[in-house]
Amino acid sequence: MAQATVLRVRDLDVRLAGREVLQDVTMDVVSGELMGLLGPNGAGKTTLLRSILGLIPKQRGTVEVATRNGSEMVSGRAARTHIGYVPQRHEFAWDYPISVYQCVLNGQAGKRGLFRRATVADHRAVAEALERVHLSALADRPIGQLSGGQRQRVLVARALASNPSLLLLDEPFTGMDFPSIELLCDVLDELCTTDGISALMITHDLPQAVHICDRITLLNGSVVASAAPRELRDPEPWTHTFGVRSDSPLLRALGLEKGAGTKETPTPKGASA
Repeated sequence: MAQATVLRVRDLDVRLAGREVLQDVTMDVVSGELMGLLGPNGAGKTTLLRSILGLIPKQRGTVEVATRNGSEMVSGRAARTHIGYVPQRHEFAWDYPISVYQCVLNGQAGKRGLFRRATVADHRAVAEALERVHLSALADRPIGQLSGGQRQRVLVARALASNPSLLLLDEPFTGMDFPSIELLCDVLDELCTTDGISALMITHDLPQAVHICDRITLLNGSVVASAAPRELRDPEPWTHTFGVRSDSPLLRALGLEKGAGTKETPTPKGASA
């Protein structure tokens, strides 16, 4: 049975400051899927996320997002209400004197309005979001006292509290230690596999992406390839996307270098170990 489409991007062109940043981008994310969006700096990854959010005007193309109940695909402002956005951690004011709970609750302001009091349902959604990211025990802790990994999970909880059908994550692993990365990977896997949420994630941690993502989209202005990690074992799409040689350390880290030795490499998701 085919999985339902949650994000549908078709023929997307975006120009910024007179420069064409995205050309003819077409991609889908389906229900319960964790999609990795990979590419070099300047490839248009963050521009794509912001275009999906409706923050950047597009020259051409369409962006549609499924409603929470999956009954229809919507676009424009209507689509934004079904998206949870997880920004880069450094973009948030962590010195603001509020608790973890209040931080997540404040994330709902865009949905309910700045001057409307939170309802019982709003508080229930916050409690559930904190539980899903394993932060219930830290609900009363000031956000300034959190570790980097805990802060990242707070941002995920803020996005979840609005009950989205789609999560957009911008480099969630940056600056985190290995135990924190592993815990966040477990959280994302549970959200997608158990809760059926879809996620599109920008990351520069290529081995981690190959290991945890259901599919990977290689982007450099346009889509170079989009497939399950086990189907991206040919070095050519990677060299084309990142502009590296066939003997690059990048390919060696992914186990894609021609004539690679016996060093342990990440097992692509869906492949036999």
